Amino acid sequence: MALVFVYGTLKQGQPNHKVLLDCANGSAAFQGRGRTAKPYPLVIAGEHSIPWLLHLPGRGHCVLGEIYRVDERMLGFLDDFEGCPDMYQRTKVQVEVLTWEGKGFPGDSVQCFLYSTATYPPEWVHLPYHESYDSEGPHGLRYNPRENR
Repeated sequence: MALVFVYGTLKQGQPNHKVLLDCANGSAAFQGRGRTAKPYPLVIAGEHSIPWLLHLPGRGHCVLGEIYRVDERMLGFLDDFEGCPDMYQRTKVQVEVLTWEGKGFPGDSVQCFLYSTATYPPEWVHLPYHESYDSEGPHGLRYNPRENR
């Protein structure tokens, strides 16, 4: 089992959350909410208005998201879903725990896998940085779901 931190379309109430609920993909159990211990640039970019966390630790905001405990099958599914390692790269980061619903509160922070990207167009660094993502948020950039592409 591993902890995964999600900050974009996989969060509850977001367009791709359903893949975490589909047991055919493996097991994912919501553990709590948190934020990255280090700041990162979270941008919304590309023709489909996808949220991207740029692998530039120390820039941007401490990003808000959700923590899930996943099995190896779900982790493999998420690697494929996120286009790892080409689109996103899976790395370990420290996440500050804000709320915890799982058994055994882990303390102030936990180490989680996170999907970020080090392979992005250079102009993305100049896009607005977000602290959190909502596909219907005030940014006005509507996410284009995969099934519509």
